[in-house]
Amino acid sequence: MRIFLFLLASLTSTLAAARDLSPELTPARTIPLPAVSGRIDHLAYDAKSQRLFIAALGNDSLEVVDLSTGTHLRTLPGLKEPQGVALVATLRRILVACGGDGTLHSFDCDTLKETGKLALGDDADNARATADGAAVLVGFGSGALAIVDPAALKQTEHIVLPGHPESFQLDPNSSRVFVNVPGGALGGGGAVVVADRTTGKTLHTWKLTEAGRNFPMAIDGTHDRVFVGCRRPARLLALDSKTGTTIASPECVGDADDIFVDATSGHIFVIGGEGAIDVFATTDFKDYKRIATIKTVSGARTGLLVPERRALYVAVPAAGSRTAEIREFTLPAAAPTPSPPR
Repeated sequence: MRIFLFLLASLTSTLAAARDLSPELTPARTIPLPAVSGRIDHLAYDAKSQRLFIAALGNDSLEVVDLSTGTHLRTLPGLKEPQGVALVATLRRILVACGGDGTLHSFDCDTLKETGKLALGDDADNARATADGAAVLVGFGSGALAIVDPAALKQTEHIVLPGHPESFQLDPNSSRVFVNVPGGALGGGGAVVVADRTTGKTLHTWKLTEAGRNFPMAIDGTHDRVFVGCRRPARLLALDSKTGTTIASPECVGDADDIFVDATSGHIFVIGGEGAIDVFATTDFKDYKRIATIKTVSGARTGLLVPERRALYVAVPAAGSRTAEIREFTLPAAAPTPSPPR
């Protein structure tokens, strides 16, 4: 009996270790963020300067990392709880949404000098630029998306929502925007609200029944899928972006706060504050399976996938004697993602 228990324990340990050694993500390097304390929120990347911009919410700063050298470049202080970061490459601008005072700050990507500031409203949160750089959308308040002209740094329109928006995604094939609304007037379950960013009108409200507390989101426009990360219970929902139907709802890492889809491999990466990155794959776009779990640390729940660098970056907050840092994981140059069966 003792021998059996010993063998079982050894097998369990071996399987657990194998699960953390994933060919989908390989640890590459760690970039320290000196003197950065508190929670770290979202990130953005500028391909021209090879700079990574990090919203250090608890540090009231925007941190700048040079990925060409793997070093911390600058700290831009004086921001009040920065949360969302959006790059407008055509204007060479980086826009930062601050939840502490509801402002949107604009910085020059090259000189790192502030070029302007716009008052939006309470709890300015996630920010995302359109593909052409003509507009930046920012979630704020008890239920709204502001549509901002980044060149004039002026709000031109807004979309009314039934609760505070968390992550949202822009449909690459239309003017639709998909918005996570985990609470508000919708009750405890949460929903995905679909709106038209050109008219400001709500098109659909898809209430979630499999799980709630839906915070992160990603979109696969090629295969008509919207991925929603839920915290109660911890699940990854794969929705049909045309109908809102839940295609799959596998379990995922807890406290999920960022999701990314790699168009090259078709893999979905879920970063969770529970202390891990989950990797999902599919062959038929109906059944999504967790194929790997890579351990990080508790509280590391945001990051950024940079496809052109074949890298995933994870923000690790300071804790005890550990300095805040950015961990870089490399992705393999995989074959293109398969097409759905006909």
